[in-house]
Amino acid sequence: MALLVGRHLNKVDKKGRVSVPKQFRDALVSETNGSGFVGVYIFPFFKYPALEGAGEAFMQRISESMDNNLDLFSDDHEDMASITLESAYQLSFDSEGRVVLPDELCRHGEISSEALFVGRGSRFQIWAPKLYEKHSANAFARAREKGATLHLGPKPSGGE
Repeated sequence: MALLVGRHLNKVDKKGRVSVPKQFRDALVSETNGSGFVGVYIFPFFKYPALEGAGEAFMQRISESMDNNLDLFSDDHEDMASITLESAYQLSFDSEGRVVLPDELCRHGEISSEALFVGRGSRFQIWAPKLYEKHSANAFARAREKGATLHLGPKPSGGE
């Protein structure tokens, strides 16, 4: 699976077009599994005024996780389907690597003239730059206050 990292600030034009960072595009296209879709899935992030983006493989993982871990027709299943699958837009890349962000997504993320793409490993987020600055500062403060640590999983075969 692709590793999406870093922060990338891009302009949003008057038609709502924004370039997806080349590193993200390349990683997402490489994992299309021959589906024919060349683009990205984007949906409103329910915890913050931001957007969540991923490739088809990650969206498939979300769907399978819901089916395997939540009772079908339960409120939890319906809620998760509503905030992810139902709200997702399948956005194709144009010849210049841009997507058109629908108005609904721009309103949710308060995105107007600039979009900050933030890598999250196998997915990414899109933020209005000023909102992200505040969010990032709060995340650092929470981690510092909690003394956050991370237990690394096993090394992949072949070393690091």
